[in-house]
Amino acid sequence: MTTAKTKKIKQTEIGEIPIDWGVKSFIEAISDNWTESRESERQGAYKRQGRYPIVDQGKELIAGYTDDEAKVYKDSIPLIVFGDHTRIFKYIDFPFATGADGTKLLKANEGFNSKFLYYVFKKLDIPNRGYNRHYKILKEQLIPQPPKPEQEKIAGLLSKLQKAVENQEKIVANLRELKAATIAKLFREGLHGEPLKNTEIGEVPGGWDVKTFGEFVTLQRGHDLPVQMREIGDIPVIGSNGVVGYHKVGAYKGPGVLTGRSGTIGLSFYVLNEYWPLNTALFVSDFHGNNPKFVHYFFQQFNFKKYSGGVSVPTLNRNLVHSAVIASPKVEEQQDIAKILSKIDESIAQSGSKMQNMQNLFSSTLNQLMTGKVRVI
Repeated sequence: MTTAKTKKIKQTEIGEIPIDWGVKSFIEAISDNWTESRESERQGAYKRQGRYPIVDQGKELIAGYTDDEAKVYKDSIPLIVFGDHTRIFKYIDFPFATGADGTKLLKANEGFNSKFLYYVFKKLDIPNRGYNRHYKILKEQLIPQPPKPEQEKIAGLLSKLQKAVENQEKIVANLRELKAATIAKLFREGLHGEPLKNTEIGEVPGGWDVKTFGEFVTLQRGHDLPVQMREIGDIPVIGSNGVVGYHKVGAYKGPGVLTGRSGTIGLSFYVLNEYWPLNTALFVSDFHGNNPKFVHYFFQQFNFKKYSGGVSVPTLNRNLVHSAVIASPKVEEQQDIAKILSKIDESIAQSGSKMQNMQNLFSSTLNQLMTGKVRVI
């Protein structure tokens, strides 16, 4: 399968397309003569396991399972599922039941390959109306119609790219699960597998010290820096959600560890060089001799939300955090734990970068193929 640049084009309602392509309305692209209809499964009745998968308008492909065969679509597949509230499209080529509320089923008309039409829908720009319904907007769309053999080739190429993207996404997800499991194990059992001891906060590794959070590290509130006062530079400005901009000068030298004080609670950010902490963040002003990278990972498993208050905007109470009782190992073990978790983070970053590149390639290829700028021959 090869690709070639389009030479002969024509101007249409959807822009320039190859001269041998057509344009159809959404209503002309989907079939209106299939009659199979099934009752949807209530969300509260979803099972974790069962004979048939349930597909609804949520992000995940499969939302749950059912054993009720009367609710299963079999003869009309493949179908395209559209989330009327979420604007999510799913291509379904296996027997399934639908979840209730906002699940629309679309079947390709004879002039369209089902998988091709699914990718056309994924490229459509449907404005977000929140949790309102979007099907009315979808019905107003115009659809490109290449010759059907070309549709099949386009669908085949995009399917291969999508599979590659999904495989890379799974790699990243698995690495994140590995990190979470490793953190849980290390902070529960320690690095050396030593016997546990009973303390006021439960069992902890025998060689770890029990102390207050304030004896472990000291937290300090950041400083306001309005956008209009920031000068062009490369010093990261960090708030409760991470880096929100850059400035010419830093307030503190790295390494630094920060967490959200107001708004977003519980995230941890590690900065190697100079930085500016905003007043929506708390930063470590004194590590008390502890390894900064270890402190960063300690923050990731510490339940900061337990010490926050406020209804509309959660706010972390620094004094309550400082009084919390925690356990930590000697510096040598801290360094070794930090190295282990840093290695996993490096793998996540590398795989995440590869995943982003593949996602960009898929989006670019989807756009080129669906506009006919590049054709599959």
